Amino acid sequence: MTNKGHETAQFYMCNCFTIDNIFLEDYKLHVRFVSEQQFRLDYQALLMRLGCVTEQQFEDVFKKISQEVDRRRRLDVTSAERAATIKHTYRPLHPHVYHLQESFLAPKFKQIVEYCRSSHASEEGLLELLEKEAASRVYRFAVFEKRFCEQLVEELEHFEQSSAPKGRPNTMNHYGILLNELGFDEGFITPLRERYLHPLTSLLYVDCGGHFLDSHKAFVVKYAMNEDLDLSYHFDNAEVTLNVSLGKEFTEGNLYFGDMRQVPVSETECTEVEHRVAEGLLHRGQHMHGALPISCGQRWNLIIWMRASQERNKLCPMCNRRPLLVEGDGFADGFTKHSEAPLNASCVLT
Repeated sequence: MTNKGHETAQFYMCNCFTIDNIFLEDYKLHVRFVSEQQFRLDYQALLMRLGCVTEQQFEDVFKKISQEVDRRRRLDVTSAERAATIKHTYRPLHPHVYHLQESFLAPKFKQIVEYCRSSHASEEGLLELLEKEAASRVYRFAVFEKRFCEQLVEELEHFEQSSAPKGRPNTMNHYGILLNELGFDEGFITPLRERYLHPLTSLLYVDCGGHFLDSHKAFVVKYAMNEDLDLSYHFDNAEVTLNVSLGKEFTEGNLYFGDMRQVPVSETECTEVEHRVAEGLLHRGQHMHGALPISCGQRWNLIIWMRASQERNKLCPMCNRRPLLVEGDGFADGFTKHSEAPLNASCVLT
């Protein structure tokens, strides 16, 4: 079973998107902003302990937050404007990579998907085909052929070097590309999610909406010397995440996983997981994780946040409240106005 309602379904954002989970890079802190009074009450003492000790420093923080809130409120408009400009001005280096072909996929991955589609498929049988990591319910498998990864990175570098406008994935990644703006959603990411990833998630993550994934946000992040080197500890705005290392040559930069986000950091032990080019790591979006610094080279990663509206409609994974919906373009943040079947409100902590 695949989810094919994306052409007509209306997706929404939760209002918390504009005010919650704002990352203050200078202090490695995620905050919530409703008003200056609320912000001072909730965070001023903590920020002082982290080194924000003068009124001018606090005003600088407040200014950055205000700019980020304004950016988020205008995100749909600015993203649509960038996508339109890119479509009319950018000339791809490798046009074929925008449309998913089976030849792009690793033979082992196709074998795994074929098993998942069979009438006798089971979670136990699937686990025998996957490489299980020490981190709980994190699975590794080859996704793409290495030649395709090379061509995709060449395409992304060509786009980076062009004069086309570029939107960055989030406030934590300053170097990367939103793949929907570049034109990858319809011909590549959606069929990859529906035809190939959905059969796996339906068996592995039933408790997290893995059988009902109906939207996504896909982007590429880049780590390089003198640019982004690492990624702070966080969870994803997703039910299930696929993280594929595309290349190029790099040293270190492993992922590390803790526990589910409901577990206090003080009670968590982290486990490192190695990146291998052309291989993907599949994990629950609410599983806390981060990326250690690379020590040399350059690493590109394809990230797909997969979302199940029937799961998140009951509880927004970012604010832990019933979502207050606001209109959004495309897949927005994966919320819809109707939930057709009762599901668990969140992933279990195992």
